[in-house]
Amino acid sequence: MASSHQKRRSEFIASLGFKHSFSFAGRLDLPTEPNVDQTTIASFGDEWSRYDQSKLDEEELKKIFENYFQLFPWSALPPQAEGFDMGCGSGRWAKLVSPRVGLLHCIDASSEALNVAKRNLAGHANVRFLVATTDSAPLGPGSQDFGYSLGVLHHIPDTFAAMQACVRLLKPGAPFLVYLYYRFDNRPAWFKFVWRLSETVRAAVRAMPAPLKAVTTDVIALMVYWPLARMSLLGERLGLHMRHMPLYGYRNLSFYTMRTDARDRFGTPLEQRFTRDEIEEMMAQAGLENIVIADGEPFWCAVGTRK
Repeated sequence: MASSHQKRRSEFIASLGFKHSFSFAGRLDLPTEPNVDQTTIASFGDEWSRYDQSKLDEEELKKIFENYFQLFPWSALPPQAEGFDMGCGSGRWAKLVSPRVGLLHCIDASSEALNVAKRNLAGHANVRFLVATTDSAPLGPGSQDFGYSLGVLHHIPDTFAAMQACVRLLKPGAPFLVYLYYRFDNRPAWFKFVWRLSETVRAAVRAMPAPLKAVTTDVIALMVYWPLARMSLLGERLGLHMRHMPLYGYRNLSFYTMRTDARDRFGTPLEQRFTRDEIEEMMAQAGLENIVIADGEPFWCAVGTRK
């Protein structure tokens, strides 16, 4: 008979709406269909072609990078480490990762996005570009010294299966860094209400044709992101507590980053969100241990090592 702990984990997996079932023996019935959403892939191809990050200030890129990679155990990597960037997009993270490692596989399901990454990483000889999804990446199981996937897996229909596919590529003890959209589990009720209101706008924007979508999200960046972000910056400089202000995390960032993220937030067809506990549970079920989740923004960034 299955233990109560196993039953709880099985019920958790089912509650997230995944397309496969979790067996009490700890195995997963793998999905028979590709774990992709083609409209979302096309949307990101358009996004990275429009906002290729060529106008992003180097210092700002480094600051954002450090926020995402604050938990990553660089010192634990072997010499000339080989790893992967799952959903590399424009290659903005790979730009700062590749000088620290031996070989980096930049993987993206969008050939359009990968072309942008190739331009941005033209001077990086140790980068290999692969058009593939999480379940079709041509890397051997247990072959990678590290991996990361930032802001990607929550745009895939079955996030848990995508995470498991990433972990399967890692060597035992290899670290995996992930960033998944949070479900505002650390926010007050009024903040969640504001988010629900924004979802009505998102529902309309994500269905727009690409050119109209780009114009609309630029307007949102100008009329919503910029004023709220700068209000947080002003309030903080006046000594006020502004951390629960919407878009507080953008207070020191450029309008270019706001345009990019507004396009991402409101224009992407498929988006899922998870609580901190759900992310930790998914990581454990996917085969990771020594899991650590950062307390600060961006929420939620987490790292674990393959069992």
